[in-house]
Parts: sequence; structure tokens; C-alpha cells
Amino acid sequence: MRSRTPDRLCAEAVELARAAAEEAARPGKVGDHVEVVADGDRVVTHYFLCEDPGYRGWRWAVTVARASRAKAVTLDETVLLPGSDALLAPEWVPWSERLRPGDMGPGDLLPTDAEDLRLEQGYSGEEEPLPSSAVSEEMAELVEAEDADVTAGPPRELPTAPRRGSIAALAEELGMRRARVLSRYGLHTAADRWDESHGSKTPMAQAAPASCVSCGFLVPIGGSLGQAFGVCANEFGPADGHVVSLSYGCGGHSEAAVMPRPPRPAPPVIDETRVDVLPLREDDEAAAPDTEEDLGHS
Repeated sequence: MRSRTPDRLCAEAVELARAAAEEAARPGKVGDHVEVVADGDRVVTHYFLCEDPGYRGWRWAVTVARASRAKAVTLDETVLLPGSDALLAPEWVPWSERLRPGDMGPGDLLPTDAEDLRLEQGYSGEEEPLPSSAVSEEMAELVEAEDADVTAGPPRELPTAPRRGSIAALAEELGMRRARVLSRYGLHTAADRWDESHGSKTPMAQAAPASCVSCGFLVPIGGSLGQAFGVCANEFGPADGHVVSLSYGCGGHSEAAVMPRPPRPAPPVIDETRVDVLPLREDDEAAAPDTEEDLGHS
């Protein structure tokens, strides 16, 4: 139990405590003695102001003590503690919470947690499909419970959205309920634009550990463009919400935590890029004529 009354001999050892504080601090950085606090029987802590501008509101705490029936006061420890109005550093935040979209650059890796809620298990190689799969038993029962209706007329002429399970609903899903669609030229120009901005030749993709085709954050798209492109769904990635090439990549790959960096080749033992000029005979330099004397220059 902490004693309310400080020990008299320990409380009087102000100079001993100040000398210890000045030894720990830089010269002239220990201020006035502010208070004495009893930490226990014959254990007292002296507090001094800290005059260092970088530690505004901090105090030097020097703890002294003495043994039972002893008159000599000894030093226990000296520490710098913050006061009630001390200037403190902000609370530490893990890197995973400090990261913001757009912070990732070429060559940066963003390891994905094994329990990341944004990802789930893919195909495991077993014959049994996942519960969320379109061919699972649960989904098959839902399909059998619905009757497919045939709606007269082309889908684009329907005044309202067709009912689920009808042929018109399938046309709606495939994007056929429009007067015109992209031509082959329009598809090619779009593919060129997307590959130029988020393709395999970009600096981000060149420094990536793997391509988007194996990333769990890639959302596939339909149509012929889906064979070469998808949509990035990694909020911390540089291409979040953008159409990316399957050969694109970044450090936010879902498997970046388990992918080792490719080994760097060792430096060459012999540098074959340099050329060393060597004389054919040892006496070539000594036998070389003086150009100025042969031409008669002074």
C-alpha cells in the first residue's frame, strides 16, 4: 500500500534527485522541483520540470529509497514522464489502417490477410460446388421453383423490365435489349485504350509480383472483352474501379503475401562491357616518339 506521508529523509534528498536528473538529461534542461510523491514505505519520487522545448509539459521523475533503519538514501531510477498538459505523439495506428487508396506505387507490396473479408475460397478441385455456385444444389432448387415465361415481342420493345426467369430477362442480362451495340471497331479501340492505361507495359505491372488473372480482387466482365479484361475491386489498389487487362498487376495482389520475390542475379564476376587498352609490347610506351619534337614545335 502506498504511504500518504513521504519519508522525511527521502523527501529531503532533493539535491540527490536533481543530480541524477541532470546526469540523464542534457545540461540546463532540468527545471524547478515541483512535487514529492510517496510511492511506498521509504520510497519517494521527486518531480522536476523539463526545460527541453521538444518535451513541453514533461517532467523528470527521480525515485529514491532507503533501507529500514538506514539513514543513507539511494537512487532507484530516473525517467522522463508526460504531465497533464504534455505534448504527446499521436496514437499509433497500424499500417493496414493508415493505408489509403492511391498510396501504392510501382514495386510496393500490399500483403493480404488470410482472413480478409473481401475474399473467399475459390475452386478447391473437388467435385462438390460451393454453396454460392450457380450449379450448387441450393441454387438448383431455386431454379426449379421458378417457371420460365415466354414474352411476346423483341426485348427492346418491352415497356418494362421483364420478369425473372423469362427469355426477355435473359436478353436483358446479356445486354441485347438495346437498339445498337458496340461494333468490332468499337471493341478494338476500347481494348487499346484500356490496355494502354492498365496493361502489361505500364510501370506498375512491370514491378508487380503477379498479374490480375490470378488475383482474387478481379471481377470478370461478360462479352468478348471479358477474355482479356476485368474490373479491379481492391480499394487500396491503384486501379480500383477501373477496367484492367488480365496481364496487368500491382502490389495489392490477393496472393502477394505468399508470393516470393524473384531472385536477383548475382553481379558478373568479369565486366565484359568495359574495354581495357593494353600495349602489345612492354617497350611500346618508351619507344613512342615525341610528337611535338618531330613536328618541330617549341
